[in-house]
Amino acid sequence: MPKANNLQLQGGIYHVRFDVPKDVREAFGGRRILSQTLKTGSRSEALLRRHPILHTWKKQVKAIREGKLLGDGWQEDIVQTLEDLDAITQGQKRALVGEPAPPLPDVDPDFKAKLMNSPRFMEAMRMLVGDHLKDGIGGKVKIQEELNKGLKDILQKRLGTDYKLTEVQSQELSTLVKDPASYKARSPITKARLASFRTHRLEHHVALKTVNQQESKLLNLSEHLQTTDAKLDFDSVVAWLQGMKLSSKTKQQYLLAGSQFWQWAMQHEPQWRQTFKGHPNPFEKHTLPTLKGKAKLDAKRKAFTIEEVGTLYNAAKGQNLGTLAVLILLGGYTGARIEELCQLRKEHLIIVDGVKMFDIVDSKTVAGIRQVPVHPKLTALVDRLAKASTDGYLVPTDSNNKYGIRSDALSKAFGRLKTAMGFDRTRVFHSIRATVITQLVRADIADRLIKELVGHETGTVTFDVYSDGSSPKQKLKAISKLPTLPTV
Repeated sequence: MPKANNLQLQGGIYHVRFDVPKDVREAFGGRRILSQTLKTGSRSEALLRRHPILHTWKKQVKAIREGKLLGDGWQEDIVQTLEDLDAITQGQKRALVGEPAPPLPDVDPDFKAKLMNSPRFMEAMRMLVGDHLKDGIGGKVKIQEELNKGLKDILQKRLGTDYKLTEVQSQELSTLVKDPASYKARSPITKARLASFRTHRLEHHVALKTVNQQESKLLNLSEHLQTTDAKLDFDSVVAWLQGMKLSSKTKQQYLLAGSQFWQWAMQHEPQWRQTFKGHPNPFEKHTLPTLKGKAKLDAKRKAFTIEEVGTLYNAAKGQNLGTLAVLILLGGYTGARIEELCQLRKEHLIIVDGVKMFDIVDSKTVAGIRQVPVHPKLTALVDRLAKASTDGYLVPTDSNNKYGIRSDALSKAFGRLKTAMGFDRTRVFHSIRATVITQLVRADIADRLIKELVGHETGTVTFDVYSDGSSPKQKLKAISKLPTLPTV
């Protein structure tokens, strides 16, 4: 439903929305839109409730334009810095008496430069050292304590100078500097840590879509911890999972995201290690409901019959969904994944030992990178697609989401088509892949050769490591045994 008067109806409840001006979006964490539930389904009531929220957002925009404003979650960042300072002080004091001390965390280079270039700070340091150095170990401990206090005072003054603090923020900052532990309602899964985790994952070539999805799940957990004022432990994770009406399979993905974050933080975050030293991973050893027997069989994705694939093709063609019809045909004669087909380019049509092949160079698995013969029923279609291509791709589509997935809109179009034809959630485009595998099995094609054609590992060192696989002619002979789709 289009928004009117900054209102949007979502699930029967009104939300107030605000378009963040471009020049201040950075201060709002890069967000383009602010949204908040008004907790009412009455439009007249929503119109009244929106005013104070919009007024606050507009005041924030004005304050940002007039001077720097502390962004969301500033308390977490300050507390993290204060805890780091306390950890440094504690570590240095332990080192003075010969105990092992943890390595010093990295210091903000800008902050360090400002201190070193400040005559007042350097003079204060000389006086501090001069006053206490003569007192032996006790004096050195006193130096560390007073240095800690001095750095916290500098931090507080710097924030007051660099940012436009409200009266409430000034009071809250003073309280945090005196007692960081007073900030109870916060999650250890901070925005700063998530940003570092994100950088680490991308540097290790984890797919952007996976990174974004896991970050969303971790933000969900962080909000739960803050809302419930709960510690991060096994029980809080259980409560978090129970509060979501999701399948066990989806909840397992949430646990995976949490566990990977926990392992990263234990390895790369000294403060996290200190806080959770001796704590078990709270995302492990959870028991989730599982489907058994008939229920599991009923929920399993199922293959289409040859007749059903033909019916889907004819329906797509009859509804002028030409590209979708082409995709169904390509899937029915190759068994390839939908995105593999959409990524095929003209240069991926190759001739090997006299056999025309699809060179699939982009797949979700290593085994998926393979060469599949062009089925005789596809020859004319493939030549026509290559000749008509204007962008180099065989399958024409305007679909190209932020992750570069070309099949996104076509996959959704297939979903609408098959649902309209009465197929349930156990039938998806991937079911055509199952159809092809089933037909190859029924044609007595060797198990190893089927796996080569569809891009599955054989599970044996002999074939996965040492063998170069079947010849193009062997593959063509096998793929040619697929039955003809009943198309009109």
